[in-house]
Amino acid sequence: MKTTEEKLTVLAEIAACLNQAHLTWALGASAMLYFHHLTEDFHDLDIMIVDEDAEQAKALLQTLGVLEPPQAGGSYQTKHFHEFIIDEVEVDLIGGFAIVADGIVHDCSLRPEDITGSVQVHGRTVFLQSLQAWQKYYALMGRVQKAELIRSVLQNDPSLR
Repeated sequence: MKTTEEKLTVLAEIAACLNQAHLTWALGASAMLYFHHLTEDFHDLDIMIVDEDAEQAKALLQTLGVLEPPQAGGSYQTKHFHEFIIDEVEVDLIGGFAIVADGIVHDCSLRPEDITGSVQVHGRTVFLQSLQAWQKYYALMGRVQKAELIRSVLQNDPSLR
């Protein structure tokens, strides 16, 4: 497993690539929680991308690493889901994110208004998807502990919404 610093270096490379192409993207899931100081580590990088930029982002990430073979979707009906290995770091590129819960398909696609912050990583701007969106996504995925963690943080600090 790569160190947090090695994963952040890969994130900065991805940010440079996507930002230079002026694509609309944001970091989601546990890496996003890391930047909000809600977790001490993260396993992989979840790059959320708006639908219309997904294919261009895929092509750009292929210049940085290896595209893994597709796998079955499980409880998701995501339009664009691509797994990459970039410098031994797992990177998921996700566009048109959709979660199936209770037989209903929930559209969880990245929207520009869901990008609520950014951080600097090695001099590169990394956009962050909203905590509020991920509270909903984790609840839909049945990841109650993470959904509850975000809910309690948002309750204590509404400015993070």
